[in-house]
Amino acid sequence: MNNRLGRQALIAAALAGLTTAGAGVAHADDTVQCYGVATAGHNDCASKTGVHDCAGEAKVDHDKGDFKTMPKGSCEKLGGTPEK
Repeated sequence: MNNRLGRQALIAAALAGLTTAGAGVAHADDTVQCYGVATAGHNDCASKTGVHDCAGEAKVDHDKGDFKTMPKGSCEKLGGTPEK
């Protein structure tokens, strides 16, 4: 009986992983890279202007070369510029 329960748990975990993976793909289509809204140390990737090469390295707030990934529509509301 323990073997059967363990197998069911394994199948449930695998199905949960597939569901999560599919949600991530759908979510990527609903986001934009929003430039000019990241605060110092909270950018998502390298600077567009070449000032730094990695996430979390922004030195100033709201640098036009740094971005945060966010849901479509919220970038403009925050005064940012979405990547086109």
